[in-house]
Amino acid sequence: MTLARLAALHGVATSYAPSADRTVPVPDATVVAVLAALGVDAATPEAVGASLDAAELAVAARLLPPTVVHWQDPDPPSAPPSLAALPPGTRVRVETEDGGGADWTAPGAKAGEAAPWPDLPLGVHRATARTPDGRTARTTLVVAPERTPQPPARTHGFLVQLYSLLSARSWGMGDLGDLAELAGWAGRAVGVGFLQVNPLHAAVPGTPTDPSPYRPSSRRFPDPVHLRIEDIPEYAYVRERKRLDELLKAADALRRSVLDDGELIDRDAVWALKREALEAVHAVPPAPGRRAAYCDFLAHQGQALEDHATWCALAERYGPDWTRWPGALRDPRSAATARARRELIDRIDFHTRLAWLTDTQLAAAQRAARDAGMAVGLVHDLAVGVHPGGADAWAQQRTFARGMSVGAPPDAFNARGQDWGLPPWRPDVLAASGYAPYRGLLRNLLRHAGALRVDHVMGLFRLWWVPQGQEPTEGTYVRYDAEAMLAVLVLEAHRAGAVVIGEDLGTVEPGVREVLSRRGVLGTSVLWFERDWAGTGRPLPPAAWREACVATATTHDLPSTAARLTGEHVGLRHRLGLLTRPLAEEQAEDAAEVGEWLAYLARLGLLPEGARGEEGAVRAVYRFLLRTPARMVGVWLPDAVGDRRPQNLPGTWDQYPNWRLPVAGPDGRPLALEDVVSSPRLHGLMRVFASRPGTGTGGVRTRTAPPGARPT
Repeated sequence: MTLARLAALHGVATSYAPSADRTVPVPDATVVAVLAALGVDAATPEAVGASLDAAELAVAARLLPPTVVHWQDPDPPSAPPSLAALPPGTRVRVETEDGGGADWTAPGAKAGEAAPWPDLPLGVHRATARTPDGRTARTTLVVAPERTPQPPARTHGFLVQLYSLLSARSWGMGDLGDLAELAGWAGRAVGVGFLQVNPLHAAVPGTPTDPSPYRPSSRRFPDPVHLRIEDIPEYAYVRERKRLDELLKAADALRRSVLDDGELIDRDAVWALKREALEAVHAVPPAPGRRAAYCDFLAHQGQALEDHATWCALAERYGPDWTRWPGALRDPRSAATARARRELIDRIDFHTRLAWLTDTQLAAAQRAARDAGMAVGLVHDLAVGVHPGGADAWAQQRTFARGMSVGAPPDAFNARGQDWGLPPWRPDVLAASGYAPYRGLLRNLLRHAGALRVDHVMGLFRLWWVPQGQEPTEGTYVRYDAEAMLAVLVLEAHRAGAVVIGEDLGTVEPGVREVLSRRGVLGTSVLWFERDWAGTGRPLPPAAWREACVATATTHDLPSTAARLTGEHVGLRHRLGLLTRPLAEEQAEDAAEVGEWLAYLARLGLLPEGARGEEGAVRAVYRFLLRTPARMVGVWLPDAVGDRRPQNLPGTWDQYPNWRLPVAGPDGRPLALEDVVSSPRLHGLMRVFASRPGTGTGGVRTRTAPPGARPT
């Protein structure tokens, strides 16, 4: 019981409920290990007692929590509850992030007595409280709008894995030039309102590089492998044209190997060519205006960018895992690291320049989307964590919990649970920093975004921590200050004028979706999962779907709609040994589910082509999504051209080419961007959207509200 009390005070669960009628205890060893990662000694009964006494004394003496949230625009405005509960006469001084200030005094105990709450600007401020008896407390005060910006009108868009969409100008994988071209075409030609892309975070370099975009080195900066080399202005002034011509020929051969010969996308080969070209480009001094823009970028990004570039430079010399570097270099603030920064200044400048170039091309892609009339434009994706050996984990070591990994508990779909190999943020350090790492991350991602998708958005509330060396079943939940995390997210989205989409699939604790919806965060609804689970178990009628969501037929972790309708995904999993039941049993269950959906679509009049044609059935699925009240409808781009291969097959590594497949047609033949935009099948599907009131270009021309505008 003493250990349980100590764990509760630090937000560590000692049990969890995978279902309403079942509670699973967490092993004491797990609780002890997680507490240790939070800096709390619980190794012995004596240590538990001492830590508990210290924690309870701290709670008893605490005037204010580490973070206070004030949601702006209540009517009438009033002090946050934790400030209103201060002893009467307590003086509170607020120092705003813009250098201003305001004073407030806690009201007395007399009935009806109240002190007006000051009109504070939005932002992350510091508040200091001084009680009449001389006690003081400091806290972070987050003043946030009530809701995130919303899509200005109902809209639809493409869900794209950028690397998979090669064009005639790509160097072996899709790039930011391709993204800008797709945006310009999609907004004008088929009335698309947004393009959602996979995370473009910087990957951990190496051979081979982990191709997953969800296990990056850094979430704060994009990966220069996405650069369109020829679009860099300095490229035109490189003197070694012969070598550039050779690189272009090699890039052409790499592209052809993927599009014509069926080879997999080879990120390492692409980067080897681009890196050499970028070295030549880096030797060309930027013109005065561009040099000034680069200097502005450096000043704006500050220490975070310097740390990222330093890690990249050190990784070139010592390898991509900082935990194996010479001891003194493992500390980003050591004297040895400071000397290395001076010695490697040219390499650091190279990597900061790449970050700037990538940022400029991201900006160009978003401009192309908005110029094409898109209501939202680019939807960037925030991965749930970072690689433990990468740049963020090195630069922000104190923020991450050592010896821990984020994952998921056992559930109906995965009896062994999941370990994603990503170190979690420490909630106590985040709070003590005023959520500075989180704020910086969000600001960079939102610089050129019309919306942000937050992977595993439930992580704002709690995360499943798995101690190193243990099975995922031996983990436990650790709670975060969800109100503070959500307030910072809403604040930064408001400043960027960006919509926020939460990926809330899987195990979601009660009340989370309601809290997110109250703050304007859209959810994610996938057709195959939307059933009346509390009643008949049948497909949920379209009118019963939630409005505050992105509705789609599939995701990057699921079969394409064509594969689902034909049952090919079951055969694939059988060939890879992933089925847990006999093939015939799996096929029968899958066929019954698909048959039930097709019959329902036919009853609704959404299947005029009949049940025989798979292409017509795909259209029927999207007709159904358009019947829901969902604010945004996402079209998986491979669905539009009949691709039957999943981009990622969870539970596989070498058995399947995850994250390395180009977009292809129904026959498996890769399609270039030029083929995709001229595909009769794609245009047939998009006519489904054009024929629906409120979904075509008429709903796409209204732009997202600018920062400061009142959300609708």
